[in-house]
Amino acid sequence: MPWLGFVPMRSNPIDSTYQMIKEMEVRGAGRIARAAVMALEEYCVSSRFSSTKEFYRNLFAAGEKLKSARPTAVSLPNSVNYVLAAAKRNEARNASLRETIRAIDEACDSFVASSLKATKMIGNYGARRIQDGDVVLTHCNSEAVTAILTAAHEAGKRFEVFATETRPRFQGRITASVLARRGLNVSLIPDSAVRVYMRKVDTVLVGADAIAANGAVINKIGTSQVALVAHETRARFFVAAETYKLSATTMLGELVEIEHRSPYEVVPRAWLKANSRVKVKNPSFDVTPPEYIDLIITERGIYPPQGIVFLMKELYAEPLVGIE
Repeated sequence: MPWLGFVPMRSNPIDSTYQMIKEMEVRGAGRIARAAVMALEEYCVSSRFSSTKEFYRNLFAAGEKLKSARPTAVSLPNSVNYVLAAAKRNEARNASLRETIRAIDEACDSFVASSLKATKMIGNYGARRIQDGDVVLTHCNSEAVTAILTAAHEAGKRFEVFATETRPRFQGRITASVLARRGLNVSLIPDSAVRVYMRKVDTVLVGADAIAANGAVINKIGTSQVALVAHETRARFFVAAETYKLSATTMLGELVEIEHRSPYEVVPRAWLKANSRVKVKNPSFDVTPPEYIDLIITERGIYPPQGIVFLMKELYAEPLVGIE
């Protein structure tokens, strides 16, 4: 398995990976997906089971635990279900334990390779939409977004980037740091300064944690406000996302759950203790409606938000395999 900035603990890869994802030591929808897959692979290869039945029971339980770590990032259940689907196919044909573990190992490697390839392809597609002299604003931290901006820069295009801090976890600082190290012209701004700078912006470029069948995008909290300001100033609003972030269950009428995190990400414990009558709300994501989105850039091409449902139907032409 290639180095991806994350290595599960060999002693207990499921528990340790669950904790790292939940506590945002591993962050970013693509990294979360790959971390979960790697943990499943490590679990299957390194664990010992007394029977095939025990193996399946423990594997499916491990998958469910991993999926519960971050409820909004659709890439997490989609990646886990991709691996579990390989297990279920082997279970259905009564394959040996050795054959099943080999199939899961291959499925894990395939997913990781496809994930990395998808990010690169999105970078190439999206770079064509960046022009010389553009001013680009981005929110939070997205591998797909940094891939696009890096590819455009490497193609010789010169442009300026504004990166929001992205409170309360400041993921925008990661984006600014990565882009600066790659030689891009980048400025870090407070989230509350978006309207001040938007008048200079040609294109807003953000990632996604989930995309619904109607083209709505679920992304880091504050994204919908950025989209609203971009709509007001007529700035283009682009979303970059791998297709494993498409929420197929929204085709069946389900909603994407919005994660609410600890109030201590917003205020210190001492402050909350001194102000115990104050309620602190900390939603991690919001929903940007499709009418505020111009294009969604995927590894399978570029789509208007209204075209996402057709992409979903193409990807899930069969009954929703692996989707629960």
